Amino acid sequence: MQEYRIEKDSLGALEVPKTAYFGVQTQRAVLNFPISGMKPYPAFIWSMAAIKTSAAKVHKDLGLLQDDFADVIIQAGMELMKGSWNEQFVVDPFQAGAGTSHNMNTNEVMANRATELLGGQLGEYRINPNDHVNMGQSTNDTIPTAIRLGCLWRLDELLLTIHQLAAALRGKANEFDHIVKSGRTHLQDAVPVRLGQEFNAYARAVERDADRIRRSSEGLRRLGIGGTATGSGLNAHNEYHPRMVEELKRITGLELYTSDDLFESMQSMADMVDFSSSLRILAVTLTRIANDFRLLSSGPATGLDEIRLPPVQPGSSIMPGKVNPVLAEMLNMAMYHILGNDTTVSLAAQAGQLELNVMMPIIAHNLFEMMHIMIGSIDAFTNKCVIGITANVEKAEGWLEKNSILVTALNPHIGYQVGAGLVKESIALNMTIRELALEKVKNGLLINKNTQQPLQESDILNIFSDLRKFTEGGILS
Repeated sequence: MQEYRIEKDSLGALEVPKTAYFGVQTQRAVLNFPISGMKPYPAFIWSMAAIKTSAAKVHKDLGLLQDDFADVIIQAGMELMKGSWNEQFVVDPFQAGAGTSHNMNTNEVMANRATELLGGQLGEYRINPNDHVNMGQSTNDTIPTAIRLGCLWRLDELLLTIHQLAAALRGKANEFDHIVKSGRTHLQDAVPVRLGQEFNAYARAVERDADRIRRSSEGLRRLGIGGTATGSGLNAHNEYHPRMVEELKRITGLELYTSDDLFESMQSMADMVDFSSSLRILAVTLTRIANDFRLLSSGPATGLDEIRLPPVQPGSSIMPGKVNPVLAEMLNMAMYHILGNDTTVSLAAQAGQLELNVMMPIIAHNLFEMMHIMIGSIDAFTNKCVIGITANVEKAEGWLEKNSILVTALNPHIGYQVGAGLVKESIALNMTIRELALEKVKNGLLINKNTQQPLQESDILNIFSDLRKFTEGGILS
């Protein structure tokens, strides 16, 4: 049976699991918010631990916290930053506004661990959660700071994952560059492109989105820690803010800056919205690419079938041999979820009032979730799908041969209107545009609009001799 200890706060006494490192305020949150069963992302635990650890070091240096207390708080915080006590973080993401419950979960775990390091018992609180671990802080300045740090913590991992996808797409672009195929606009036949050009464009789009994410992350580096309750810095030493930024830089290894307005840093979630928006843009790009992959690999007998995605699992419980584009489908679903996360961040950011945005817990959860899902889904898509894509050259070139829009290459010689008539006729007669044009010139029925002389068979053969040149721009002679 579960054993308990009794702890008290300003509301009275409450049973807390005897072996828990969290305390009474965390336990109240657990009882009050049995909402989703989800727990905080490690990024949120790490970033809050970094803040508490830095605060203890700064207060020790300022002579505001006795050395032995500071040292055990720092040790407890470093253990948290390494993930040693993640299971002690039990507050649902859907919790009281601002994030007081998560802040107190951190304070209590660190206070109990620090007390233990001093030789005390859990719940004895030789180190006080509020007076010592939370010294010079408020939920109102720690939570927005933690959101910023938590996003930056996984930024390099996210960017690496994106660039690995771009590199895989670029590799396929080089591999497929010799394949000339039918371009399509409006899902209708268009002028030729190379399969490599399509994949190169995918790679460049992903790279540009990575650049956007990197640029938007710069706003997250500006920290408002030290504003305490409203931005005024009440109960914080006047050197606390700049010293905290320097200490956080040291222990996290991140490039960080002081805020030029602590009130703005607590009122406004705009930097988080900017970062979320950059993730949304990547989600839109990846959705488009996944959709293209599904179209290009459709069939195989009754679709485009120009590329083949790796067959990673059977696609049907009733249709033998069916293989579906499951990695592209997964990426679609993951990106739709991220788009929903971004909507939540935007709505929560505009819901702040006066000196504080109380919706910060869900902003934090959704940003960390966006990054977590994006890293996992992109990695799977890259390694289980993109790097194994093969091209169906025969099908790609076969579709191109049937594409009547190849007549565009004749425009400089016969004009747009005559070309449009050839397209209609080729479709009606089920002839390729090359075959129809050759038949016309044999009968002297195609006139060069510039010289008013009949085109020759050699003219048509020359124009259609190398379809690759249609993909390289310029005016065909």
